[in-house]
Amino acid sequence: MKRYVPKLIDWRMGFRKFNFFLVNCEIGSYSASRDSIGYNQGLVGGYLNGTLRKMHATSCATLSDDTSKDNPVSDMLVDSFGRLHTYLRISLTERCNLRCQYCMPAEGVELSPSPQLLSKNEILRLANLFVSSGVEKIRLTGGEPTVRKDIEEICLQLSNLKGLKTLAMTTNGITLSRKLPKLKECGLTSVNISLDTLVPAKFEFMTRRKGHERVMESINTAIDLGYNPVKVNCVVMRGFNDDEICDFIKLTHEKPINIRFIEFMPFDGNVWNVKKLVPYFEMLDRVVKQFPSLKRLQDHPADTAKNFRIDGHIGTVSFITSMTEHFCAGCNRLRLLADGNFKVCLFGPSEVSLRDPLRHGADDDKLKEIIGAAVKRKKASHAGMFDIARTANRPMIHIGG
Repeated sequence: MKRYVPKLIDWRMGFRKFNFFLVNCEIGSYSASRDSIGYNQGLVGGYLNGTLRKMHATSCATLSDDTSKDNPVSDMLVDSFGRLHTYLRISLTERCNLRCQYCMPAEGVELSPSPQLLSKNEILRLANLFVSSGVEKIRLTGGEPTVRKDIEEICLQLSNLKGLKTLAMTTNGITLSRKLPKLKECGLTSVNISLDTLVPAKFEFMTRRKGHERVMESINTAIDLGYNPVKVNCVVMRGFNDDEICDFIKLTHEKPINIRFIEFMPFDGNVWNVKKLVPYFEMLDRVVKQFPSLKRLQDHPADTAKNFRIDGHIGTVSFITSMTEHFCAGCNRLRLLADGNFKVCLFGPSEVSLRDPLRHGADDDKLKEIIGAAVKRKKASHAGMFDIARTANRPMIHIGG
């Protein structure tokens, strides 16, 4: 532990004071066209030259028609901009066994009473409605999804839905190691494990709990069980873990890990500050200096990540750039919250309840009408980061990671 003491003092002070040189914060307006995105003159303006910018830009090509769908695509899933939504994220619970600082305030959050949360049967009915209408991928989130006692039965039932191609889960990994073998048997096909530091003391500071070694064990268990890649989500914050970016990348050398660096995003209660944000191009510049063989991979048009590979590495590296270079034009994601509210944009405050009409006897056609109307109201893109920070939204633990 002694060797971590100097670093421990630095990151704790940095996380609270953020005394560093800040690049020009005036950022241009966002638009659905990547060519006009404001990063060229904004927060990361001038960080890399134009050639490198073009080389690492993400395509927003129109989604191609999928000719191998098991279920016909319903108009319910198509918004007014022609985006087809085939990816549903379901939050199974608001409860969590960690207290991450970027996810909830120090005093915690008020949880919805259990009767207000969706039951297993309600989740399955709504999931079936979405999948029969064309959704092909479901991701289970929380809170922490593994704290739900019926998680295995939910996975088993969801994996048997005709037309569902991918059943994924985002988890903090605290209890995953002992539960994952059974979850895989129940049809879980992909896992994302959240880990923001490789230093146990930092982990305890950020999560307000112990458990770093259990998360590392879960990553190794997932690899041993054949998950490839095992995705590791890392929220990068200046003064806390931005000095570990290249250390995380070293994990991909001999293991099938996809390390995903996520720009710090504003949500209610997480005390977001632009000074904590490490923009994509700054992260990329650091990586290229230590790993010059970094090469851009071909991304799917609906990918949230910019994906890269390093020569000689088994795993891959990705960047999720929600703040400095959004990917709204290719968005195919919808969200069902634990309390039954339906959300079409992570950063938008608009929600509509599916639980209430469901419990009042609404049939599938009525539910589809409600869902379709909400999807049609989805905007072309989310607001800029400063507007998002000023807009009332739920804490991340309520929305689902």
